[in-house]
Amino acid sequence: MNVLTGHVRPTSGRATILGHDVAIDVSKIKGLIGVCPQETAVYYHLTGWENIELFGDLHLLSREVVETRGGELVRKMSLEHDIRRKVAKYSGGMKRRLSLILALIHDPGMVFLDEPTVGMDPQSRRVVWDLVRELNMTGKTVFLTTHYMEEAEELCDRVGVIDYGRVIALGAPRELIAGRGVRNLEEVFIALTGRGIREEI
Repeated sequence: MNVLTGHVRPTSGRATILGHDVAIDVSKIKGLIGVCPQETAVYYHLTGWENIELFGDLHLLSREVVETRGGELVRKMSLEHDIRRKVAKYSGGMKRRLSLILALIHDPGMVFLDEPTVGMDPQSRRVVWDLVRELNMTGKTVFLTTHYMEEAEELCDRVGVIDYGRVIALGAPRELIAGRGVRNLEEVFIALTGRGIREEI
């Protein structure tokens, strides 16, 4: 993910994002993608809405666009009653949802979500799942990393299983499950690596 988002230069191979080479067009790529990192990327001393305005400014969006798109995302993330509060007073799940809004404020063509629901309560998690499905339905590519195998099984069209930095399996969830003769993706992971998800973490 660090290579694809331009944070680390590739040492070999080739990858393109939305038609742009990650080794050559890094600055162009950064303007076309949205990234929601595992560590919550928000300013705690600002309100939720001030964070949205700041990220809108960084993407050179007009006030009108920020108001319209920001308001829409706030409603989808169920933060409308708390968006004017200081982020320092937010719960962990609320901060994660705000971080997702910031990754999407400029309407990117591709979104990278690194463990987006970690530490979330079931209700917040469901809100994020619904948004991921909606993004996919509108033609956007969502690149998702997760240790929650049921999340990958529920949301992903294609799954890559990574073990010690290498992709050891790649395919649709149903294909991977059927190919191993098991019941779910977690059992696929165990069958491929010989250990459970908790051991991996």
